Amino acid sequence: GYRLLAVELTSSNTKPVVQEFQRVELSCIIKSTTTPNPRIEWKKIRGGETSYVFFDNKMQGDFVTRAEILSRTSLVIKNTTRMDTATYRCEVAAPDDANIVDEINIQLTVQVKPVTPRCRVPKAVPVGKTATLHCHENEGYPESTYSWYRNSEPLPTDSKSNPKFHNSSFILNPGTGTLVFAAVHKSDTGRYYCIATNDAGSAKCEEQEMEIYNLNIGGIVGGVLVVAVVLVLITLGICCAYRRGYFVNTKQAGKSYKTPAKPDGVNYIQTDDEGDFRHKSSFVI
Repeated sequence: GYRLLAVELTSSNTKPVVQEFQRVELSCIIKSTTTPNPRIEWKKIRGGETSYVFFDNKMQGDFVTRAEILSRTSLVIKNTTRMDTATYRCEVAAPDDANIVDEINIQLTVQVKPVTPRCRVPKAVPVGKTATLHCHENEGYPESTYSWYRNSEPLPTDSKSNPKFHNSSFILNPGTGTLVFAAVHKSDTGRYYCIATNDAGSAKCEEQEMEIYNLNIGGIVGGVLVVAVVLVLITLGICCAYRRGYFVNTKQAGKSYKTPAKPDGVNYIQTDDEGDFRHKSSFVI
């Protein structure tokens, strides 16, 4: 008998990991074939969509200027971007082999360093009240985890887990970057900042001051009472002024108008020709 030869592929690394903007080789090696010039194709599969990377002996799309074929079958991307994270399929067709087609999948991960996270820290919080500090960035890949610092000292995920923070009552969520104080204490005053971290690196936001102050309840109540007393006194003053006639309008606009009496010796006669009155003088002797 005899053994039927078939094209067979292998790879030195089926799950390469590289940082953004670096060079990476996607290894595809023909282990066996009897076909002198097999057809080589590379495809990219991302988000359920498939596109050509290398087809008809030419690079395709945006890979034309930044990728090449190495050792006949392997694919080299010279300048990776975050959009290159995908599954790449190396397909080889060998017509002279008994099994004429073989393929191998390479899962490429391009890591992206976090950018400076956006941090929000309350400026002033009264003692005993809740406070929430936020930290987030959305550029890093894999997704970042977050840690908070107060006065350059790292905070645990739960204040109860460290006796040093027994006066505090906070919980830190490393996945979302939120630091929540159930009830702040004077000792929670300080300068806070957050660091976002992933496998590619880390980034830090600027420090922000959070002040914890005592809420003067007595002063607030006293102030409210003083305002109430002032309003009562003003109201009483206005009432007294009305009673004493201070708000009565004594200004006379002028003498009342009276119809002038007819002058002696003047009779008013309306003519048929005229629609108005005219006067006729008479003399009394």
